[in-house]
Parts: sequence; C-alpha cells; structure tokens
Amino acid sequence: MQLTLYTDYSLRMLIYLGVVEDATIAEIADHFHISRNHLVKVAHNLGKYGYIHTMRGRTGGLRLARDPEKIKIGEVVRSMEPNFNLVECFHREGNQCVITPSCGLKNVLFQAYDSFLRVLDSYTLADMLHNKELLAEELHIEILPASAV
Repeated sequence: MQLTLYTDYSLRMLIYLGVVEDATIAEIADHFHISRNHLVKVAHNLGKYGYIHTMRGRTGGLRLARDPEKIKIGEVVRSMEPNFNLVECFHREGNQCVITPSCGLKNVLFQAYDSFLRVLDSYTLADMLHNKELLAEELHIEILPASAV
C-alpha cells in the first residue's frame, strides 16, 4: 500500500501546524522543501474538510481548526485519498478484471486495506506531536513556551 504524495504533504502540513500553531504556506514549503503550488492545493482541501483554518490577506496564514486530539489520522487519509483502490477490482466503475466474481485475492486485499485504515484510526494528530520539541528542532523552527505567548 502506498499513500500519494498529496496525502503525505497533508499529514506533514498538519504536523507542522501542530508544532507551530500558525504558519504560512511559504514557511511550510521552505521547511519541507516542497513546492508552494502543491501546498496551496493541500491547504485548500484541508480547509474544505475542516482540518485547518485558512486566513487570507497580509496577516493571513494557516492554523489547525480542531484540537490535535480530534484529528484522526485515518480520517485524514480517507479524506485525501478518496479513490484508494489497491487493485482494479476495488474500482467498481473501471473494473475490467474477468475473475472478479470468483477471485479470493480481492477479499484478502480488502481485509489488509481495512486493517491498515483501522490502525490509522487508532491514532490522532496529538499522537504524532508527542515529541514536539524534537520535531521543531528537526524543522529548524523555534517554538515559544506557553508563558511567552
């Protein structure tokens, strides 16, 4: 199983916003060495699904729309990967495989897919932020202590 880069970037953006709280697309692009154009699309969809708030204008930026404890990783993956078809027979409209009705492989793959998403559902963004200081260090960003805000 492989997630698209789009979903990878979505998860990275959420982690980044969980570390710094407020950021711009340009900052995130610079820290992850990702195209700003890609991240504009990612931010748009994360906003559409209610994971982040996007503020426009001179003082605009991005921030989480929910507490990290309320953002399930499996939910994000499902939102960003609406056509997560492992094999052709998972795609109802485009399935051309002639053995689909009797194939046992599709059931095994579906169980694996279901297990994969169930594991992701058991984690939240907060779980990904348990080492916030180390993440900030690796991203070369300074996070202010709560008392300094």
